[in-house]
Amino acid sequence: MADEMPGWSVETLHADYRLCLREGRVLYDSKTEHQRLRVIENDSFGRILTLDDAVQTTEGDEFIYHEMMAHTPILAHGAARRVLIIGGGDGGMAREALRHDSVEHVTMVEIDAGVVEFSKKYLPTLSQGAFDDKRLNLVIADGADFMRESGDRFDVIIVDSTDPVGPSEVLFTDTFYGHARRRLAEGGVLVTQNGVAYLQGEELTNTMRAFKALFADWTCYLATVPSYVGGPMAFGWGTDGAARQTDLATLRARFKAAGLTTRYYTPEVHLAAFALPGYVARLLP
Repeated sequence: MADEMPGWSVETLHADYRLCLREGRVLYDSKTEHQRLRVIENDSFGRILTLDDAVQTTEGDEFIYHEMMAHTPILAHGAARRVLIIGGGDGGMAREALRHDSVEHVTMVEIDAGVVEFSKKYLPTLSQGAFDDKRLNLVIADGADFMRESGDRFDVIIVDSTDPVGPSEVLFTDTFYGHARRRLAEGGVLVTQNGVAYLQGEELTNTMRAFKALFADWTCYLATVPSYVGGPMAFGWGTDGAARQTDLATLRARFKAAGLTTRYYTPEVHLAAFALPGYVARLLP
């Protein structure tokens, strides 16, 4: 097969685009009837987790994704005390949310307990002890069920999902987003993972159409993650509050007060991330 290259991991997520990553060591390879989970080592990206040959996260550039999904809504909100993470079994998103001392409680809903244990063993640099933080409540459950049935409310909700196939598909539906809106406290912010806009434009358009019907303020923002091929990744943004209008001076003050040391996120990047190139803006309904 054209996609079989000895010594290389070939991502086949997109029909007309291939990403090839050189394999140093293969640390884990489990192929079942339903999926194939692998962890490989690469000199540029460190340990890389793939699911059915699609890159899920890498030690090298995961900080971009996690910083932008966590710090952007938390610092824009300014008074987030309760955070909900749907997915995120590797612990990277919880790690970043818990870096805010002002965050009193993080609920993380992961459908598969095995993902958490797997990540602790093979990707410990992502969680960095987040699973031991007393502020974290790990719930093993279906994220869609939790969103529908929970009576709790949150200041920030982060949907850290995989691509909309298999178990994650339900996390991209209008019904799910409607339930998520009801879980937001007053002024709360919902952010979602919406893929690479150039190659997954329909995914972004569908989410934005749902957000437009649900929220007073809806859009997306961008960040470039090298291991996610095809250009910048889009993150959905929905709120009925004024968090997106937070000015640079205020963001700088909140960032300084939080005492964060970041590798990608800055208050300036925060604001600039909402400036959309024409081809992305045209994907919004």
